[in-house]
Amino acid sequence: MSDQQPPTPDRSGQQWPTPQWYTPHGGTTTTPRPTGEAAPTAPVPQAPFPPNAPSGPAAPPPPSGPYGSAGSPLAPGTPPRASGRRRAAELTAVAVLAAVLSSGGTVAATRLLDDTQSPSSASSSTQLGRGTDSAPVQQASASAPNWTATAGAVSPSVVAITAEVSGGTAQGSGVIIDDSGHVVTNNHVVAGAEKLQVTLDDGRTYSAQVRGTDPSTDLAVITIDKAPSDLTPIAMGDSDALKVGDPVMAVGNPLGLAGTVTTGIVSALNRPVTTQAEQDQQQQNPFNGDFQQQQSSAEPVVTNAIQTSAAINPGNSGGALVDASGRLVGINSSIASLGASSGGQSGSIGIGFAIPVAEVQSIAKQLIDTGKAQHAYLGVTPENGSASDGSATRAGAEVTSVGAGTPAAKAGLQKGDVIVAVDGDPVDSAESLVGYVREQTVGSTVKLTVLRDGKSMEVDATLVARDATTG
Repeated sequence: MSDQQPPTPDRSGQQWPTPQWYTPHGGTTTTPRPTGEAAPTAPVPQAPFPPNAPSGPAAPPPPSGPYGSAGSPLAPGTPPRASGRRRAAELTAVAVLAAVLSSGGTVAATRLLDDTQSPSSASSSTQLGRGTDSAPVQQASASAPNWTATAGAVSPSVVAITAEVSGGTAQGSGVIIDDSGHVVTNNHVVAGAEKLQVTLDDGRTYSAQVRGTDPSTDLAVITIDKAPSDLTPIAMGDSDALKVGDPVMAVGNPLGLAGTVTTGIVSALNRPVTTQAEQDQQQQNPFNGDFQQQQSSAEPVVTNAIQTSAAINPGNSGGALVDASGRLVGINSSIASLGASSGGQSGSIGIGFAIPVAEVQSIAKQLIDTGKAQHAYLGVTPENGSASDGSATRAGAEVTSVGAGTPAAKAGLQKGDVIVAVDGDPVDSAESLVGYVREQTVGSTVKLTVLRDGKSMEVDATLVARDATTG
């Protein structure tokens, strides 16, 4: 959401800032802390965000790399996925914001690689969440959820993360995903951190270590040192079952105010959102907007995100987006602003984005098991394009090249084809296609709806692992 808090100036010899916790009944805030801990400091100032933009319907500017940026609807006759996922009208005149700390190597977010890959798949035995306790809250009314019950069930699973980085400290959020002390968060929350500490809902604070990061999806897993035995893992939900209009709650640590909950609805699904992947040694002044940041050659992170109206602010990065039953449906990762013309960073304007939990679980399992993540690739270079569909014209991801021996080549894709759907979900831009491929697992087979010579056709492609050495 970039909702991560920016570095505060270095305070050598002083204790780290402690997240502030709301009292259950409002009023002033207090800060639970271990015996002997110094008094809490003021909330960490929010970090400035480098602007990027979700794709829009009317000739939006292309992102860096070989991809274009806008698009439109699905070809007629393509059935919607049974899960009910749909795309809403495209967003215009907003900028997606990704919080910056500093940080580890970047993996290309939008390139689909060459034919040197073999169809290997990383298997994982890791089980995430609460197991059979899949719905912590049973709501009596779907139209009027008891948010008090939801907050009570979810808050113990959400933590505040404080990172010591070059020049100061920064804050974000995380979600406990098992009873072994693993916490999933955004990569940009922990990128470049020299030390980490995690504060639980009850105020207990522990040091933590990075287990693995995946800059290309902006996800990371950290491990709590000497984790207590009474951790409460989050209950896992199903992001594929979400529908536009479903009620949701965001839980996190905005502006250093830990344990904050906000509610809203699912505003759109599969929204292509592009943010810049975190780079090493980024430096910013979080107070006067005078950015001194290294130029990044990395291609952006592309996510087919959940858009929500729940208020999300700096510091919410890595926190939970849950349904009314208290099940995790996404990890909050970015927010939108009205643009850079105001000269400063804005807070929530009711447009926030979350990484779907299906993708989160896939990446988190791999990071826990091996410390790194494999990504599926198709083997094409797409750009924003359109093609005739009978007497109509449809936007999609136009194939500009197909790698020899790749899944795309084996599926019969050709230069000039325009892909307009993946597994029945509409593809209206190059970013949308990249987002769909990114969320797939290695070895999965996808059905592509393709326009060629004015006709619609479907082809199946079995995705293989992307080679990190080729980007």
